[in-house]
Amino acid sequence: MEQAVSTLTVCFEDPFWVGVYERESRGGYAVCRIVFGAEPTDREVYDFLLRSWGALQFSPALPSSLPSDRRRSPKRVQREIRRQLHGAAGVGTKAQQALKRQQEQRKAERKDAARQRRQADQDLRFQQRREKRREKHKGH
Repeated sequence: MEQAVSTLTVCFEDPFWVGVYERESRGGYAVCRIVFGAEPTDREVYDFLLRSWGALQFSPALPSSLPSDRRRSPKRVQREIRRQLHGAAGVGTKAQQALKRQQEQRKAERKDAARQRRQADQDLRFQQRREKRREKHKGH
């Protein structure tokens, strides 16, 4: 049976409330950043995840660090849950790395699109200049 772990951490990043949704499975580790705006209630967060699950854009997958299928001590599991609930773990560096990778990927896509638009504009202007030159040479 494949094991999957997912966590949602909602924290305040001035001036908005932001959620970091992390999912980890054998396929890898991916993270998604969600900006809520005003402080969301638990119900609003749950409704948002139900409505928008398909539209969430996760970062490219990083190698997963899930442990093998061996049993973990119940006390250790309790300690980890307590750490997560009290905010000691917070947004991990792994999540920050994945978000940074996603941001860089989007930046590269924007740069490519801008370069293509700029090249198309230059080609259009060149064609217009060439046509204008031809019109001048035709005479009256």
